[in-house]
Amino acid sequence: MSSQEEILSDGRFSRITRDPRFWEMPEKERKVKIDKRFRAMFHDKKFKLTYTVDKRGRPVNYTSAENLRKFYALSESDSDLSESESKEVKKKKKKK
Repeated sequence: MSSQEEILSDGRFSRITRDPRFWEMPEKERKVKIDKRFRAMFHDKKFKLTYTVDKRGRPVNYTSAENLRKFYALSESDSDLSESESKEVKKKKKKK
């Protein structure tokens, strides 16, 4: 099997290194930015599903909230607000 350097040095594949379609997406741009209007989806029970079985039938302990955090991020100005707000929600739940 050929190594990565040999493939990239081959003339047939040299355009892959220059073509932006084949570049990896930067870590900052991978997640979709969510503004303050939709930040409730990270802690609201309506958006949280608990999975007991994965798509192949294997038992798992997984929630959809983890998946939301994987693909979505709060915009930088709203992230500070959401942390303080999530603490307030936890305090209210403890009081009840």
